[in-house]
Amino acid sequence: MTTNENNASRDSRDDRFDRGMEMLTKVVGEGGQRVVDSLADISPEMGHQIVAWGFGEIYSRPGLPPRDRQLVTLGMLTALGGCEPQLEVHIRAALNVGLTPVEISEALLHSVAYCGMPKALNATAVAKKVFDELGLLPVA
Repeated sequence: MTTNENNASRDSRDDRFDRGMEMLTKVVGEGGQRVVDSLADISPEMGHQIVAWGFGEIYSRPGLPPRDRQLVTLGMLTALGGCEPQLEVHIRAALNVGLTPVEISEALLHSVAYCGMPKALNATAVAKKVFDELGLLPVA
């Protein structure tokens, strides 16, 4: 690999990371940086990929606005189950990009039919925790 090819690869990697950090901050706020920081001593490359690929490549695509991406993400994390820490981050992100507590609660209620009662209840418990911390309870 020539020096120019190496620089182009590094620039591309850096560009994706920079674009990803911008989107991560827009969507998730401080919580995104905390996730990346929590990986620094065990898997800094995973932190890099979350930012560069997840947010620099996927979240930055023009096909869906961040609000819609978050709604889809809440549904998928609920369906997967066992993703409560990530669900907490994404419920906060959903609020950051314009979803209301009522809309989030309704989406989680809707998930009962497709994900089952236990997964929907677990996701709703996470939402309740986040809403309570942010002074957004009760949700009408």
